[in-house]
Amino acid sequence: MRTFPKTSIVIAAGALLASLGLASAGLGQDTPATSAAEDALSRLPPGYLPRASLPDSLALLPPPPARGSAAMRRDEDARRDAARLRGTPRWERASSDAVLSFPQAPETFSCAMEVPIGAESTPRLYALMGKMLIDVGLSTYGAKNRYQRTRPFVVHEGPTCAPGDEAALRTDGSYPSGHSAAGWSWGLVLAEVNPERADAILQRARDFGESRIVCNVHWRSDVDAGRVIAAATVARLHADPAFRADLDAARAEVAAAHAAGRVPAADCAAEAASLALP
Repeated sequence: MRTFPKTSIVIAAGALLASLGLASAGLGQDTPATSAAEDALSRLPPGYLPRASLPDSLALLPPPPARGSAAMRRDEDARRDAARLRGTPRWERASSDAVLSFPQAPETFSCAMEVPIGAESTPRLYALMGKMLIDVGLSTYGAKNRYQRTRPFVVHEGPTCAPGDEAALRTDGSYPSGHSAAGWSWGLVLAEVNPERADAILQRARDFGESRIVCNVHWRSDVDAGRVIAAATVARLHADPAFRADLDAARAEVAAAHAAGRVPAADCAAEAASLALP
């Protein structure tokens, strides 16, 4: 049986859904004695998908690169290249991208969307992004639990752009990247919601995953694998009527925001400049 640890991704989504009144009735209530993993799972609000219908990352992904392999050398090359960005605006952007809590996480895509994303400005889209985060986050855990890959900052005893997360990350498998899966899944869905901005949205989603390499908390192959799980989860979500209904509502909401001339409050020029660093 797959187990689903309660990590930052699902904690963030669970907290959001509870705040919006979308959590299951049992969230936070006492439950009978169970294993730690089963207890964590029982306390999560539902996403769109039944747990048994989530993509199986063990079936979809090969094992992570072996020591001494060409793929592992590629991972190490990417880590060394990214280390040159420490202390730059790109490093600071990676630190911002590391935050999966709401409202900051959805706001990350506001510049690419050219529409502010938030609980008040786009409530249906905001809730959709939180609810699907449950499904995407949990879909990574078959492989995470099996391989328990050690993260680059642990292997090389280096700094990260998210020091407050390091203790939790040391015990959470690196492969696949949950952050990359979250960012790419949001990118795929937001590109449907706002197709005229699809290229910019997908570019931002790509950079969101690359931030994990810059941050020194994931290997490149972790990020690549996260995108595979994202695509599999979004494909499965499209078969769910509730998801499709929320997607349609989000499209209408974003179109109305465009028509009303609403623009992001973020400094989009500064974001673009930081992401343009090689």
